[in-house]
Amino acid sequence: MTLVARPQGMPRESDFALEEGPVGEPGPGEVLVRSLWVSLDPYQRGRMSEARSYAASLQLGDTITSQAVGEVVESGDRRFEPGDLVLGQLGLQEHAVIRAGSLRPVPGWLDPPSLALHAVGMTGLTAYFGLFDVCRPLPGDTVVVSAAHGAVGQVVGQLAKLAGCRTVGIAGGPEKVRELKELYRYDEAIDYKSENVGAALKEAAPGGVDVYFDNVGGEITIAVARRLAVGARIAVCGQISQYNLEREGPAMPGGYTFLIVARARMQGFLVTDYAHRYDEALPRLAGWVADGSIRWREDVVDGLENAPRAFIGLMKGENRGKLLVKVADRS
Repeated sequence: MTLVARPQGMPRESDFALEEGPVGEPGPGEVLVRSLWVSLDPYQRGRMSEARSYAASLQLGDTITSQAVGEVVESGDRRFEPGDLVLGQLGLQEHAVIRAGSLRPVPGWLDPPSLALHAVGMTGLTAYFGLFDVCRPLPGDTVVVSAAHGAVGQVVGQLAKLAGCRTVGIAGGPEKVRELKELYRYDEAIDYKSENVGAALKEAAPGGVDVYFDNVGGEITIAVARRLAVGARIAVCGQISQYNLEREGPAMPGGYTFLIVARARMQGFLVTDYAHRYDEALPRLAGWVADGSIRWREDVVDGLENAPRAFIGLMKGENRGKLLVKVADRS
């Protein structure tokens, strides 16, 4: 799947093209991998833009970047053999020739292996380090999470509960709000589509917000900023409400005065900042998944041809769980 036009505002299916080409052969130190599941994530929208960011923009004609779980078909490196399951940046494509050193083995005990793309993978790691390292929650803290029903937000709330915190999730629609409390164990849930977020936060967090895990930016973040407790910590993980705007979004009233008033700390982060500590976090995440402390859900779309439509749905908040594209069955 390639990028053939830069999206203007919300992406359209015509911005993408499904193309055919030869399957390459791995050279020394390379591996040919057949994709089984590929991940769709909000960060991919930023790669489609020419705006300055933390990663290089895709050029027209490039394969859409994506993390994937795949099966080794042919190996030019002794670390991998045909049939091995691996995790890597394979892109939205059926086969990829990739450097062996950029791949991670998927443990045989991980069931299903696609968990390596979310709860025991990138979204779980994002939640883990964003909450525990950036926000440093204390027992009794009130933790507010925007896009709480999203792949990262689901895990953040459950990790905060494990840390002894009170959790408030913000999501859109009555079904998502219900699932925040019933499935993901949030103490309180706010429907930004039908409620005044500021007023709802005043009731849900009467003592103020100690920790805010920001996945959306915009009006929701403005509302949370007005309810910060003294000493609050904010992790800026994503700004999905801003990604498809054709003009600049709403500015924070008073600039960043709210940080002074609350003596708060606000920090952006990338999960790759913590790559040297993945081996610390992954066993803990796997253990919590195994014992039911972390619940998860996948929203799986069959076939690369359906990836553009699914990605547009992700931008609109239509997915219910971690959004994956099933490319093939394991041989």
